[in-house]
Amino acid sequence: MPDTIEDLLSIAQEQSASDLHLNVGSTPILRIDGKLIKLHDHPEVNGETIREILRTVTTEQQMNRFLKQQELDFSYDNPLIGRFRVNACVQKGNISLACRLLMLVLSPLSSLGLPDVYTELSLRPRGLILVTGPTGSGKSTTMAAMINHINNTQERHIITIEDPIEYVHADNKSVIIQRSVGEDTDSFATALKHSLRHDPDVIVVGEMRDLVTISTAVSAAETGHLVFGTLHTIDASETIDRVIEVFPGGQQEQIRLQLSQVLVAVLSQTLVPRIGGGRVPACEIMICNSAIKNLMREGQVHQLNSVLQLGQKEGMQTLNQSLANLVKQNVISLEDAMERTSNLKQLQDTLRYNSSIIDKVTVI
Repeated sequence: MPDTIEDLLSIAQEQSASDLHLNVGSTPILRIDGKLIKLHDHPEVNGETIREILRTVTTEQQMNRFLKQQELDFSYDNPLIGRFRVNACVQKGNISLACRLLMLVLSPLSSLGLPDVYTELSLRPRGLILVTGPTGSGKSTTMAAMINHINNTQERHIITIEDPIEYVHADNKSVIIQRSVGEDTDSFATALKHSLRHDPDVIVVGEMRDLVTISTAVSAAETGHLVFGTLHTIDASETIDRVIEVFPGGQQEQIRLQLSQVLVAVLSQTLVPRIGGGRVPACEIMICNSAIKNLMREGQVHQLNSVLQLGQKEGMQTLNQSLANLVKQNVISLEDAMERTSNLKQLQDTLRYNSSIIDKVTVI
């Protein structure tokens, strides 16, 4: 007898998986601590089973949209199991599903292993804060925790624009409106434009994908709003370059100036396996001070790394400094740190506090 979606999601929860993958011709697959694990004691998924699963977890409107577009992002709530973000697509003529498990109870910032500066940044009155990282790096969880902190401590009007809504917020001290692209609005750009007329204090843009969205987000930050956004970039310099390169050449000098005036911070993160199980974030933190603003205006963002290295008193750090600290504290292995760095020599230099670690790096 084939597994039901409830069976499979329950197994995923019990095994602390982050994702469940269902592909025709394969047994169900879990992602646990970043590794893919096949459930060999379960039957292979067939086309009929996966179509029935998709019908079970979608509304009629969602299913019609999937049949038309051949892909769909949506949220699925099961009161007995939990909340999930689901992506459905077609590959080789068959449906494929990826289900991300979401926390029903929002974690406080202090429990996520993030530096204390995240708490301070979430309470800034205005400006643009970008949370970045590769897919599956915990960006949504981090941003939800920052919004949750605002909600619990400040009286602010918060509007989120997401695709889909992942973490559901209940009003506390703040008032929160959450809009889902495809369900409540046509696009990020349209929703962001109209959100400015809804008297917000804080705007959350689930993904800054295009010129119009990025331009409107920068303008919103200029007019006194606190704007959060995410990008799929790995560090601060790449993030700034990505934002600027979205604009035509004739507008890039102007956007450099605007960005230097409104950008508060770039928070880049990746998840690394924790020794003993689970995963922990390694974070690069750039907080805009006068030196960084000057580099942005002058188009010298390749020099940001040296400013971050020297900015620890202001809460800044490079990814390699974060990785090195986690290795030093015996939270992550050296091998996993080396897999996450984009500059091995710099990581070696950062780890020179301990000759035995450097010897191991050299041997590897």
